[in-house]
Amino acid sequence: MPPPPPLPMLPLLLLLCPRLARADPLACEYREHRAALASPAADPAVISPQDPTLLIGSSLVATCTVSPDFPLKAEDLYWTLNGRRLPAASYAALGPSTLSVALARLNGSRQQSGDNLVCHSRDGGILAGSCLYVGLPPEKPVNITCWSKNMKDLTCKWAPGTEGETFLHTNYTLKYKLRWYGRDNTCQEYHTAGPYSCRIPKDLALFTPYEIWVEASNRLGVAVSDVVMLDILNVVTTDPPSDVHVSRVGDLEDQLSVRWSSPPALKDFLFQAKYQIQYRVEDSSEWKVVDDVGNQTSCRLAGLRPGTVYFVQVRCNPFGIYGSKKAGIWSDWSNPTAASTPRSERGAGGCDPKGGEQNTTLRRELKQFFGWVKKHAYGCSNLGIKLYDQWRVWLQKSHKTRNQVLPGDKL
Repeated sequence: MPPPPPLPMLPLLLLLCPRLARADPLACEYREHRAALASPAADPAVISPQDPTLLIGSSLVATCTVSPDFPLKAEDLYWTLNGRRLPAASYAALGPSTLSVALARLNGSRQQSGDNLVCHSRDGGILAGSCLYVGLPPEKPVNITCWSKNMKDLTCKWAPGTEGETFLHTNYTLKYKLRWYGRDNTCQEYHTAGPYSCRIPKDLALFTPYEIWVEASNRLGVAVSDVVMLDILNVVTTDPPSDVHVSRVGDLEDQLSVRWSSPPALKDFLFQAKYQIQYRVEDSSEWKVVDDVGNQTSCRLAGLRPGTVYFVQVRCNPFGIYGSKKAGIWSDWSNPTAASTPRSERGAGGCDPKGGEQNTTLRRELKQFFGWVKKHAYGCSNLGIKLYDQWRVWLQKSHKTRNQVLPGDKL
């Protein structure tokens, strides 16, 4: 009687899919190696069901049946899940060459590519494998936000449902159409602004609102977001203002002048803009924001610390494009521009007590009054700024004159 045939498929399996030899739990490879084989019937064994998709909490009974061409019995087999051997108490011999395993209350898959359920021979050889996909149906995507960069494209972002990817790989498809007519269109350029985003690069209509929604699908179903309606003109953003310059205001030690140019990409369109400024001192990470800049392209920062380096940034919000009544979306901040305020000369040199006494009352009254002006001239407001400037110049000159000791003077 001739000896039983060897197991020629095992070396072939390991050659085609070397990761199977390690029972690697990080990816399910069995669909790939089965596709590489000439015929699934040539496998040493077959697992049923093959690559099932199950809800979390489900139970499964899987069977491994050895091909009649191979001299293996049910007692020669064992199971692993993600590289860990399953207890023999969960096995049952259903025939001379068929061994089952019972899995109860399954948890979500450890990886979206599926969990490895493997049938082995007694010596550890791999006979067959199956990918288990355990998870939940997708949840409705939420928080759809869109913006148009200089009216040349449209980019949208969204968030998955509260359960995220729900343990299974989820495909997201952004769709859009003109509100009153037209067919559904599908966005093609995904992940342009993060993992849940898509960009529509061209062929956008103005003056007509769009309907936009996102479909999420996985092996257990489909979920559709709420529909968002928007007009391209209402979601325009642009580049940060260019040519930002920060400079001193003469010898005034508590002020800096900021100037910038409108975004060049929007100069050919009918629009207005409002600007914001933020600034901070060199040794701080806390920014102060000036909101009242309006549509001017210059600003006087007041109430600063003398002899201090400041970093300044500007951003733009276009509105009124082609008559739109809604504001656009703030641009990114410009790159930081640095400048320093002059050092204060107060307290330098000596001080004449008599001269100070003569002007004490007047200086106190001026300080109180212009303190009020300074408070109301904070930021970029022009209220009282000329009076404040004149007072600061006069005060600095008076200090310089009083602190100067002429030849022949006695202290």
